[in-house]
This record gives sequence, structure tokens and C-alpha cells, in this order.
Amino acid sequence: MKIVVLDGYTENPGDISWEPLEALGEVTVYDRTAYEESPLIAERIGDAEVAVTNKTPLTRTVIDACPNLRAIAVLATGYNVVDTAYAREKNIPVMNVPVYGTDNVAQYAIALLLEACSQVGLHDRSVHAGDWTRSIDFCYWQRPLIEVSGKTAGIIGFGRIGMAVARILRAMNVRVLAYSRTERPEGWELADYVPLDDLIAQSDFIFLHCPLTPETEGIINAANIARMKDGVIIVNNGRGQLVVEGDLAAALTSGKVAYATVDVASTEPIRADNPLLSAPNAHVTPHIAWATTEARQRIIDLLIDNIKSFLDGKPKRLVN
Repeated sequence: MKIVVLDGYTENPGDISWEPLEALGEVTVYDRTAYEESPLIAERIGDAEVAVTNKTPLTRTVIDACPNLRAIAVLATGYNVVDTAYAREKNIPVMNVPVYGTDNVAQYAIALLLEACSQVGLHDRSVHAGDWTRSIDFCYWQRPLIEVSGKTAGIIGFGRIGMAVARILRAMNVRVLAYSRTERPEGWELADYVPLDDLIAQSDFIFLHCPLTPETEGIINAANIARMKDGVIIVNNGRGQLVVEGDLAAALTSGKVAYATVDVASTEPIRADNPLLSAPNAHVTPHIAWATTEARQRIIDLLIDNIKSFLDGKPKRLVN
């Protein structure tokens, strides 16, 4: 059994062993292949029976060019890089890796909020630059610090991650509002479900944890921002396309939005002309909320379990 990993570096830059995968067959691992359709993709798959991808697209053209291909394993929860419908026509199962990092993403969302409220990075850089050494007072702060306790947080999208964020916020004495397509009994224990307009108007902090759909694309836009509280903080480690980045940058510049802390962008890697890069009080990190060592190990473990299940004739975690 030949297995080709088309873009393994982001998931595993070398700190996790591929040996359990290698026990399943002849494995070739490429750090990167292509993020757009390219003849190199089919060339690298060659006569392999299993192709493993994270962001490398496996289109109809690629699938047709690889007649030995029998299964596709995705190193992520999202699988939009694969033409799943055509793979199904060709009787090729596509398997993904769901629910590997809920707590990691929730942890990171809170870290983004606290960076805006407590300005740890700013003051660390200031101290290392010598400002504390030169200070005539025993302490100082370069920006106003914000208390989280007693505030109201609105979470747009209240699935596993949204609820995990809510549990942490409640422990910090934050009132939680939720807007979601589906209201669940366990959700009512953590938050008050409200219409989107009410959440936008009442929240001091707004978190984005909803899926990207035609209805949610650009949900953070000029019209909705105008209905928010002055000085609102927006946290997005969901999907970059949930935000109209130009509108958010304008609101940061005007002061309507106090801080935006984001781990995602509308295009990734982020473009040099992304308006958030030049906006004041925008904290941007490179889509790493998911990437703890523990979560990446779970991805590898689930990948191996998926491939084993395929070899046993009972593929798990099918998405087609």
C-alpha cells in the first residue's frame, strides 16, 4: 500500500513521528505541494492508493489523473479542497479529522480577548525596551487596561467551540449571549440565546465561532458594526471571511471598535495589502489556534485510524 502525504509540514514540521503511518505501508511525505491546481499534485500522487492532504486541492482533474487512487484522507476538519462529490462517483472514500482541538481553539479565543484587555505583549516589549528601568514610578501602563469580569460577551455560533468559550467566560464572571441556527438544551445552561441584533447591541466582546455560509459571510460589516457598543472588542479565530476586513479596519481607525484580535484572514497566507495590517489596535496571528502539539498529535492519530479503517473495509469519518 502506497501512501502519499502531499503537504505534511504545517501539521508536522518534525516534532511528531510519522512512524505509525509508515507501519501501514510505503509512505512518502512532502512538506508542500501546491495550493492551487497543478500537474505536480497528480505527479506526486503517482500510483499511490491513498492520498493525504491538508490544503492541497484534489480536483476532478487530479482524481482522473490518478487511476490507482482508492482513498483520500484529509489532515483537517474542513475538506473543501477535495471534490468530494466526484470522489464518491469514483467510489473513493474521503475521510476527515473532526473534533481534535475544541479546547485549543477556545483557549486561544480567550487568549486573544485577554491580549486586548490586558496588553501583555505591549508591556512585555516596553519592559524589554528599557521603559520600566527608566521609569520614575514602580509601575506604569501605556494603554488603559480593561476588566473582563462583569462584562457581556456575545458568541455568534454556539456549537462545540462556542460552548467551550462560554464555559471559560462564565468562570470569569462574564454574562454570555449566544446566536445560533440551533438552540440546544446544553446551550441554555451556558448562555441566553438572543436574536443577532440583540447580541450585537448588548455585547462588550463579540466572538465568531460560526461556520462560513452564504448567510454568515461578511457578518461583521459596517452596518452591523454601527449597531455595536462603542469600544467593542471583536475576536475572530473562526473564519476570515466572516469579516469585511475593510469595514473592520475603518471602525478601528474611528475608534468605534476598540480592538480586533484575529487568528484568521480572508486570504491565507494574509496579503500584504490586508487593511487589518495597517489598522490601529488590530492584533493578528497566523491561524495557529488549532496548532498545539497535543492537537496535532490527535490529528495524526485520527488520520492513522481513518486509514486503518479503510484498509479494514470499514472507512470511518466519511464526508462523501
